Amino acid sequence: MKRVILVYNPRSSKQALIKQEVLDEVRKLRGYTVGKYEVRPTNVDDNANVLAKLLQNDDIVITAGGDGTATIGLNGVILSKKSVRLAALPYGNFNDLAGILGVKSVKDVINGKEGELWPLEAKIDGKHWRYAGCYVTMGLFAESTKVFDEPEVRERLREKKGVMRLVYSVWVLKDWYFKNRKREFLPNFKLNGRKIKGMTDYLAVNGKTVARMMRGGRYYRKVKRFGVRCENLAGFWRLVWFMMRSILVRMPTEASGGDVLEFTGENEVEIQAEGEYHRLKNVKKIEIRKCERPVRVILKA
Repeated sequence: MKRVILVYNPRSSKQALIKQEVLDEVRKLRGYTVGKYEVRPTNVDDNANVLAKLLQNDDIVITAGGDGTATIGLNGVILSKKSVRLAALPYGNFNDLAGILGVKSVKDVINGKEGELWPLEAKIDGKHWRYAGCYVTMGLFAESTKVFDEPEVRERLREKKGVMRLVYSVWVLKDWYFKNRKREFLPNFKLNGRKIKGMTDYLAVNGKTVARMMRGGRYYRKVKRFGVRCENLAGFWRLVWFMMRSILVRMPTEASGGDVLEFTGENEVEIQAEGEYHRLKNVKKIEIRKCERPVRVILKA
């Protein structure tokens, strides 16, 4: 019998809804053995490694949660090196990976079609760090994601819909920006050998959206290309203009086949993939490239 492995966070505020709409529905499937992976309160890397060891060829992995849960599923599938199909259901504040795949229910997964996703891979000083289906950023935007992880902010975001959700997000970001505007967010660096100065952000965009608000592209279907933008957002209105242009039109990016960022001195670099933030110390080189092989995914039919 084929196996369906459900990945979800038992501490999620939507746990009851996930049980009713996903877990109970998966258990009704005929011809499938159902397994559960409950996300542990550690980190993405720990969870992805544990999940990878559990997977077998022909498994269907369904993540039910936000981008954090989806990222665990994506990284676990790739690290397993097994022939596994991945589906992501949207049960979080930001659901960029789920937005790419388009499936919204267990029925969509079972009746869906198979496709390919070409994620990004980030390496730090030559070592693998993270796979990301939609985006990796460094600098101001990377650190600002901490704001949206605060319990009160997350709760307010769940309550708001559409335009009001966007307005609230910009308002929260404004408060954070004015408290931190004098900081250096991204040290000077070389990008593929070219000197880059005075920038606050580096953005590698692979998916249709960034943080479910700003429009990206469809690079996730491309084998070696992704969108790149270096931006100086050291000014509140410059930041607002960049966000509004990216929300209403599209984030302006240039196609890249792979980037190498080189730093000198004892620098700290803020980096985040799909909203999960890290501060790196004494980093010398960060590489962003496409994965060597695609991930098998389930798309809405």
